[in-house]
Formats: sequence, C-alpha cells, structure tokens
Amino acid sequence: MKILIVEDEVKTVQSLKKGLEEHQIEVEFAYDGLTGKRIAEEGNFDVIISDVVMPKMTGFELVKSLRSVGNDTPILLLTAMGATDDKVVGFEAGADDYLVKPFEFKELLVRIRALARRGKDGSQVKTILSFSDLEMNLDAKTCHRSGKKIDLTPKEFALIEYLIRNQGRVVSKSEIAEKVWDINFDTGTNVIEVYVSYLRNKLDRPFDKKLIHTMFGLGYVLKEEE
Repeated sequence: MKILIVEDEVKTVQSLKKGLEEHQIEVEFAYDGLTGKRIAEEGNFDVIISDVVMPKMTGFELVKSLRSVGNDTPILLLTAMGATDDKVVGFEAGADDYLVKPFEFKELLVRIRALARRGKDGSQVKTILSFSDLEMNLDAKTCHRSGKKIDLTPKEFALIEYLIRNQGRVVSKSEIAEKVWDINFDTGTNVIEVYVSYLRNKLDRPFDKKLIHTMFGLGYVLKEEE
C-alpha cells in the first residue's frame, strides 16, 4: 500500500510515517496543501491523509481541487475541528472519512485499510472507462471512439471493457475465456479470435490508429501504436 500524508506539523508526519512503514505501508508526505496537491496529481496512491488547517491550501480546498480533476483516491481528513458542520464541509468537498485529533494510531490504521479496500472496489465499478480516444460508459452501455458512437453486442462490449481495464498488459485467450465468457478455455475453438476480429472491424479499421494488437503465442494487448 502507498499513501500520501499532507500535514504541516513535522513531528506528526514523522510519527505517522514511522508507524505506517512498520506496517509495510509506503509513505510520501508534504508539509503544505499546494505541494500535497502536486504530489497527489503526479503520483498513484491508495489513500491520501490530509490535515485541514495548512499553509497555502486548506485540506478542504485540497480535496475539492483533486475531485474537480477526476482524482478519486480515497481521502481521510485529520483535524482538531470535530464539529458536525466541519465534517459536513469535508464530506461535501469530497472527503471519504474524517478523524478528529487526538486519535489512536490503531484507529487510523483501521481507517486507512478500510479506505484502501473501498478504493480498490470502487475502481472496479467506475462508470466511465477510457483509453486513447476510446471511451465506454458502463451505465449507458455505450462506446465511442473519437466522438463517434460504436454499436457493440453485449459480448463485444464485455470484451473491450476487459481489455481497457487491462490496458498495456497482454491477456491470454484462456484468461479472456475465463473472465469474459466464464468458461474454461477450449483449445479447439476460435471464439476469442472471432470476437477480436469483430472488435477490430468496428473499433480499429475505420480509424488511422490501431489499438488492439496480437502478441503471437501470448494473447492480445490494448495499446497505442508506437
């Protein structure tokens, strides 16, 4: 697990960092809101922990700024302000949890782990998936490339969804059969090749840039042409 701590009290940061690293949690930190915002946008974190009252940008402003650009990393706010109104402001800004100082380290650890699990679960149910100029809306069951709507059958939709979720990684035919078709792979069938061909006809051939690539003997990968 990797987390970001944004807190202006040096001793607090050092104490939390030491405790979390003892539990095999990688920690990065910032001492003001603006620096925290930059690190959060540049990095990939399982959880962000932020104080509320900080130099340059408050925790509320940090949360709102990250949410406005689509950063959905779970955020836990740490603060001495325990009033309900303060909590409402934090949650309305987009925070996921709120812990009032002083707190027990064990409670913080439990909250972090719960948020990390929630973040992973949430990543599996995002309603919009995208890669390059390809975009899928999982709720509306629509697919567009370069703004053009692509009509897909349910199985074609499920296949390209799986490739987008695993973009840049080679997925084997047996993995596709198990995850998309929910069957054990039958080496005597070419159903995977057939559906990949269907997708290429709809998603690749009408466009200049090809996204679906065959890795001979290995499987398929969704990536931009080099």
